[in-house]
Amino acid sequence: MELTMDLGERQARQYECGCCNAPIERVWNFVHRDGKAHAVYFANSYHHQDQPHETWIDVILGTWGADVIDDHVTFGCRVGPVVDSPAPAATLVQACMDGSTGPVHGTVLSREDGLAHPRLPEFWEVVDFVLANDPTVNSHLYG
Repeated sequence: MELTMDLGERQARQYECGCCNAPIERVWNFVHRDGKAHAVYFANSYHHQDQPHETWIDVILGTWGADVIDDHVTFGCRVGPVVDSPAPAATLVQACMDGSTGPVHGTVLSREDGLAHPRLPEFWEVVDFVLANDPTVNSHLYG
């Protein structure tokens, strides 16, 4: 079961942070599994002034196409510096903390609900794939 994405389909926008006026790079794209749409991710990479770089990622898992959204579930994580680690680490958080919740998100999970959800391993698989393959996210955190 191979994950892929078409970087030509990837969307990107830049916004201004409300707390420090630094840029926020927002990217989103479909992730496919074996050629079929499997998930959509939204990643906000923050360039806060005088703070470490971090990226917040929301992933919507569910059926895609034909306006089916009743099985959608959204997880969220923060990726950035953590104590005693030279590399960024991912931590499960409340999904859609940026206020972007809409019908397409389906069930928006809290951290506690996410930790108990049966699709949690799929979420982490997509996050690992995005960290390695989205050029904006990868360069922001590892560049």
